[in-house]
Amino acid sequence: MTTATNSTSTAAAVWPCLAFDDARAMTEFLTTAFGFEVTAVYARDDDPAVVEHGELRWPAGGGIMFGSTGRDDSPFGSRPAGVASLYLVTDDPDALHARATAAGAKIIRGLRDEDYGSRGFSVADPEGNLWSFGTYSGE
Repeated sequence: MTTATNSTSTAAAVWPCLAFDDARAMTEFLTTAFGFEVTAVYARDDDPAVVEHGELRWPAGGGIMFGSTGRDDSPFGSRPAGVASLYLVTDDPDALHARATAAGAKIIRGLRDEDYGSRGFSVADPEGNLWSFGTYSGE
């Protein structure tokens, strides 16, 4: 039997990790379109276009880690770009929808109210990752 427990923590315990073909451009897009905050970008010394490790914080808590595709032959370095699907909680989906649209995010599902009480939308970033935003914060 599986039992769910609720806990509150100020530290992010789950970090989705993404791979980007152009990590520098995606950092700019994610900060501009969605409001992520850059906390770390570690590039290869001999090639600053190759991001070995990056972190972006979500203002409401948590964040993502990322790196450049093709940075090495490991399973982490050889993952393809554009295969992630993420859900992020926001208190103001209408404003975020306007911001994302203005930044050129491709609308996948328009702003709408759901039967379960959430209001949100979904977009694709320039590399094909799917980002859903809404007011639903889980059970």
